[in-house]
Amino acid sequence: MTLAADTRPAALPGVLAGLLRAVRSRLTRPAAPAVTPEDALVRAMCHDMRSPLAALESVLDRLDHGAAGEPELLELARAQAQHLSSMLRTADATGGAPARRGTRPLVDVLRASAAASGLPRQQLTVQLAEDADQVQVADARVQRVLTNLLENAHRHGEGRPVRLRAERRGAWVHLAVTQAGVPADAVVSRLSQETPPVDLDGLGLWSVQRQTRELGGRLLWSLAEDGAFTLTVRLPDR
Repeated sequence: MTLAADTRPAALPGVLAGLLRAVRSRLTRPAAPAVTPEDALVRAMCHDMRSPLAALESVLDRLDHGAAGEPELLELARAQAQHLSSMLRTADATGGAPARRGTRPLVDVLRASAAASGLPRQQLTVQLAEDADQVQVADARVQRVLTNLLENAHRHGEGRPVRLRAERRGAWVHLAVTQAGVPADAVVSRLSQETPPVDLDGLGLWSVQRQTRELGGRLLWSLAEDGAFTLTVRLPDR
């Protein structure tokens, strides 16, 4: 019997395949590009506007053909239009803050934020402590933070009353939004997100925590015995 090396060709491709797998596993894969706030906003708008726009198209088509139940259809169309307006307000308050020269009294910022949020006047109570009436605001991001919080209360609050209180504590200004029936766990979870959500669900709250950090502040929250949830934006009084 003659002893010889095994030269069967099938072994070599198997070795090469294993070697290629090992090399590939050690190669550094390029990191996925980070999602910018602008990209997140565009994606969110495209994603969330599909349903209300489709509903409006359907309603208008049925009304055009003289469908029965016109009052109900008109109410549906009105609700979808309000939903679209709400999303646009969120998008506007989430985008970059334009540069602004000079300062504005905090009370003017509170009024402007309330008006921009779409929150009905009878649903909102604004309280300005005596020591806060001298505060001046020099950054438009403060108004965007407040607008986002009030818009969130408007969109998800089901008409429940909202209280906005501003006060100064030492070198800090506290801006607190209180509303009953808020799902505290969901809100806190969204506030802790480090990256923008892929849709508008939580985008406003993500923007609040991002802009609050940029302003050198922090967020606090509390849940009262009566179920009222309070989210407080704590900003340095500079």
